[in-house]
Amino acid sequence: MSVLDDLAVKAGDDDVVGGVPARMVAAPANTEEAAALIAAAQDLAVVIRGGGTKLHWGNPPRDLDLIIDTRRLAGVVEHAAGDLITVVRAGTPMAELHSLPGQQLVLDAPAGATAGGTVAANGSGPRRLRYGTARDLLIGITVVRPDGKIAKAGGKVVKNVAGYDLGKLYTGSFGTLGLITECVFRLHPEPAATLFVRATAPPGHVARILAAQLAATAIEVHAAPGADPEIAVLLEGTASGVRDRAETVAGLLDGGEITEEPPPWWGVQPPGDVTVKLTGVLSQVPALVATSVGAGATVTGSAGAGVLYAGFPVEGCDPHSRVELVRAAAVRASGHAVVLSAPESVRDTLDLWGPVPGLSLMRRVKDQFDPAHRFAPGRFVGGI
Repeated sequence: MSVLDDLAVKAGDDDVVGGVPARMVAAPANTEEAAALIAAAQDLAVVIRGGGTKLHWGNPPRDLDLIIDTRRLAGVVEHAAGDLITVVRAGTPMAELHSLPGQQLVLDAPAGATAGGTVAANGSGPRRLRYGTARDLLIGITVVRPDGKIAKAGGKVVKNVAGYDLGKLYTGSFGTLGLITECVFRLHPEPAATLFVRATAPPGHVARILAAQLAATAIEVHAAPGADPEIAVLLEGTASGVRDRAETVAGLLDGGEITEEPPPWWGVQPPGDVTVKLTGVLSQVPALVATSVGAGATVTGSAGAGVLYAGFPVEGCDPHSRVELVRAAAVRASGHAVVLSAPESVRDTLDLWGPVPGLSLMRRVKDQFDPAHRFAPGRFVGGI
């Protein structure tokens, strides 16, 4: 009996990706078992599933024989506090890593998200302004390639960058290059104090905060049709230093409220049937917000990092024209617009990714790692 026969079970009604049902589901318990499973599944189309929080992103797979579930690939392997690193298995919930003893993995992620899934989607949240994304905090990785071979890169020391490019390659690859089984992350100390400053103010006020060089951890914006836009700023550090900086920010926002709690929209993607991730240079963020709100979208996101999310309903509008409108605004802002989610009734007719200058290179990488195009077939940009 092969590992595939031993591990795989018949898929259930909920084992669906983008409307495409799977035939089988398998949940390996470690890297070696995962490698044996993949080696035995050479004729099968595979999609990897972690917590499922981003499984609705991207195109539906062209084929789907097997879902590899990573939930048994869970647990903290090592927490080296002196080196400010942690080694975790890919299926570990991010909630367990946000607060390790005295330290934290500063990757904001939705409830239920896993470490491997966050890396595969290059996830981040409000604190990306100060700490970066998964691509910046990942210093080592273990993967199983589509041919069943195990590969490792990076190390367990922040300054050790041997083989680090493999980690960057798999970060944001959406499961198209193989299975991530283990991650090594850089950690940061937990701050002694945190405060938020919240105010009703136009996005243009973000420039004041950035110019003041107050070392804000996050600068977020919220804007919706028919409502005044809001700005919220997160500050971290010593108690006295944070309080002084918070008072300065409050003055720059013409009377902001200082609070220990974030606003309810903090780190939450906006409501709507269609959700679009928008990027742009900082100077163009106010125009990008204004165009999106004018198109009927609610916008939240990191105004200080040039990463926004726009959500709008399908009913009573043409989603295609709205997507093209905000995409044109993102291009004018020297950025991009990617449709993250949309109802099945319109998703197949939307251009989810927009223009991608490096598409030919991405195709060559896919051909090198997965010549048969078995992993997440058609899920990524350009049908990769």
